[in-house]
Amino acid sequence: MLTKRIIPCLDIKDGRTVKGINFESIRDAGDPVELAILYSQQGADELVFLDITATVEKRKTLVELVKRIAANINIPFTVGGGISAVEDVALLLQNGADKVSVNTAAFKNPTLISDLSNQFGSQCIVLAIDTKKEEDGEWYVYLNGGRTKTDTKTMEWAKQAVALGAGEILLTSMNNDGTKNGFALDITKALSTTLPIPVIASGGAGTMEHFTAVFKDAGADAALAASIFHYKEIGIPDLKNYLCQQNIPVRL
Repeated sequence: MLTKRIIPCLDIKDGRTVKGINFESIRDAGDPVELAILYSQQGADELVFLDITATVEKRKTLVELVKRIAANINIPFTVGGGISAVEDVALLLQNGADKVSVNTAAFKNPTLISDLSNQFGSQCIVLAIDTKKEEDGEWYVYLNGGRTKTDTKTMEWAKQAVALGAGEILLTSMNNDGTKNGFALDITKALSTTLPIPVIASGGAGTMEHFTAVFKDAGADAALAASIFHYKEIGIPDLKNYLCQQNIPVRL
């Protein structure tokens, strides 16, 4: 049985780790290199680095910072933000990233997914989807760090991305992000049970029970969180021991 993964996320703005609520009210959460080292030592299964303003500021990901983090950790490292070409990915992989996360650029140019998958392998390509449940009860795709709504439903885009060669989906619920009220179980379950690739649930983790729910009830392959780890509300070793007691397979 595959173990469930616990993944801390470093949202990066101006070279610092930050955290917001519903993609707004951003505040500082510490030095990314120090946090990365801590999480690697604590037994995190992977680390995700998202340069959250790269796309809006029309610039590339902070390669030097990526290099510094990669040199200090020994767990798989996913990097996203501002990636729009094969050359961007090649540079990040050369500087220590193991996987890359694409979002807005892939939506605007879906062939980017197949180009990257063909060049680097699908296992290297994580499609990040920022999604929001609207008043009609449907989940829609948002772009540019949650600033731009599209008319595309999340499930449709996810299926298309899988067909193009995405190897994993990083699903962030904007409704739940930063609220600590739990993950969006309905859309996570819909994707997890429909898609043939792993789904990482993101947005809303506040308690250890929330992780149990997203693994047991929604079938997520991994759960990503930020503020509860950054602000020392839940320790990764404690979380893993708890999940183990709930008969959820994790790497201890």
